[in-house]
Amino acid sequence: MMKKCLLVLFGLGIGLNAYGEGVVLSSSSVEEEDIVMEESLPVQNTTINYSSQETSQNLLAKDSSDPLFLTGDNQFLSDTYVNFFDKKLRLGQYIDYGINSNLVLHVSMLYQWDLSGHHENGFSSTEFGGVYRMNHGNGASHIISDVLFGLKAWGSSHVRTPEYADSSYYAGYRFGRRYTGVSLAGTIKSTWVFDNDRGLSYIDFIPEAYFRFKYDWRAGIGLDIRQSTNTRLLDDQEWLNLKLLRQYGNTQYVARFDYEFESSEIQVGANIKILF
Repeated sequence: MMKKCLLVLFGLGIGLNAYGEGVVLSSSSVEEEDIVMEESLPVQNTTINYSSQETSQNLLAKDSSDPLFLTGDNQFLSDTYVNFFDKKLRLGQYIDYGINSNLVLHVSMLYQWDLSGHHENGFSSTEFGGVYRMNHGNGASHIISDVLFGLKAWGSSHVRTPEYADSSYYAGYRFGRRYTGVSLAGTIKSTWVFDNDRGLSYIDFIPEAYFRFKYDWRAGIGLDIRQSTNTRLLDDQEWLNLKLLRQYGNTQYVARFDYEFESSEIQVGANIKILF
């Protein structure tokens, strides 16, 4: 038995040696052709895949109305907007700056012009806040998650709560996922209003869906479900939010329509967003 095993191993060794010599001889004759094939086909395919992926990433990086958008490192976002709601015209300006790939800080302010004759005219409290991205949705987990925080100060005492309160603070958590043609997101946000005459707090839960179409058209739909601790000053509300926009490079033109179910109130508005 031992002799047979030795003979088999010896024969196998001779066969492998002969096969190796044949491979060396044959490879020397086709070596140049194989190298040409390897240099032409794989490199071309890799270039195509990379360019398509880069284009997709660039489109998402400029889509500033996406609920999961985060201004990039050393970039500015300007959002100028106008709203008409309950016989009141509101003009606003929002500016944010990307400190790095995870942190964005912003400042915003509204001015209200009351057309109802109640003379609730004035500037809102100035808002200072930011967004910190905890997870970019890379790797095994595709869920994007952000922490929201901010405060408002110096509001007009002639304008109603909550946007124009003298001082308020908020904190929230946003999460969601981006797909090729749609982004799905949810936000939970709590706001505390510290005002001698109008103190209250409220919680917003905001689910959203944002769709990307051809020719740079976008559309969004969402709900803002608000629960208040003081319904005498601020009612519980359920808003339906709709938006349609067209993107031109780094600029977006947005039309918005909001409807509140309990009071049947309607709000219309428009935004111009520019990413620098």
